[in-house]
Amino acid sequence: MKFVVDKSYWNLFSNSKLGVLLLKNMENGESTNEIKNMLVEANNEAKKYLTKEVLSENPVIAVWREAYKKFKTKKGVRSSIEALLKRVNSGNPVSSINKLVDIYNSASLKYGLPCGAEDLDSFVGNLKLTITDGGDKFIPLGSDEEDNTLPNELCYIDNEGAICRCFNWRDGARTMVKDETKNSFLIMELLDNRLEELNLALDYISENAKKYLNADVEKYILDIENPEITLK
Repeated sequence: MKFVVDKSYWNLFSNSKLGVLLLKNMENGESTNEIKNMLVEANNEAKKYLTKEVLSENPVIAVWREAYKKFKTKKGVRSSIEALLKRVNSGNPVSSINKLVDIYNSASLKYGLPCGAEDLDSFVGNLKLTITDGGDKFIPLGSDEEDNTLPNELCYIDNEGAICRCFNWRDGARTMVKDETKNSFLIMELLDNRLEELNLALDYISENAKKYLNADVEKYILDIENPEITLK
């Protein structure tokens, strides 16, 4: 099983980097107080990215606003980092979900980068990041109804359908990280030149996944010259 970043993606974002962590044999579940405190601190630290009065003018958000103009989206679609920072900005801090999600949300807030994770064992065939023809089966997280992909939309797909749409705007119910998830695929996307921050964020997640989830961690950074990895 592989993760393959299709040429159609690199045609749009030739200079981007994709940081991947494979978290295996992990012990997920309800967060400890230590992890919850990390998330509280990260919510406060994220305020440093909100220097402009207009939310979309802050650099870590603006880069994604521009990126989303390059492919088809539903109206109002925004990057996950914008969604997190919007909550911080409105005084409604990001709250606890489970250990893994809290750890990567903390990293996302601390380093101003979007991040998402999926249950690796739920993938059917290879995982691909691509511009799709549309019609990929997708049931959003928190819904029972299909909301399938649009033609020329950017999404993560496998042989069963869409996994995550418009970079990391919307996660699917089929592959969501649950308390009982043992193996996870985690991705952090970078479109600007903050490679140091990407590495720091991935290392932050890795260290805390080892400490709190007892996970075995593999780290990769993909680019146009290295567009695929083996998942298992």
